[in-house]
Amino acid sequence: MSGVWLFKNGVVRLVENPGGDDFDGGRQGGGGRQGGGGRRKVLVYIPSNEVINSYVDLERKLVALGWERYYDDPDLIQFHKRSTVHLISLPNDFNRFKSMHMYDIVVKNRNMFEVREI
Repeated sequence: MSGVWLFKNGVVRLVENPGGDDFDGGRQGGGGRQGGGGRRKVLVYIPSNEVINSYVDLERKLVALGWERYYDDPDLIQFHKRSTVHLISLPNDFNRFKSMHMYDIVVKNRNMFEVREI
């Protein structure tokens, strides 16, 4: 994992293209980088080496790891783990699932998920 960590509006994010204006470095739908070499980022569930392609797949994995879904906000998909203060908040539309969301899941589920470029 390379890049620069930036703090803006109370949020710390990893910026892989520090010269870009926005935090997502011009990312397009599907959570990946489309440009340069045509490579994009994907979230991978390490135990089965499975690429997460939908929120249905992700929810299945997170529930198995002890996360429970919250239905409070119709604009977000949220998961909470009872034994922690962690909350995972994701956009309702999987096409808006960006690398910052992937890294949030990775940090809160060590050794279970990783972000890869394909």
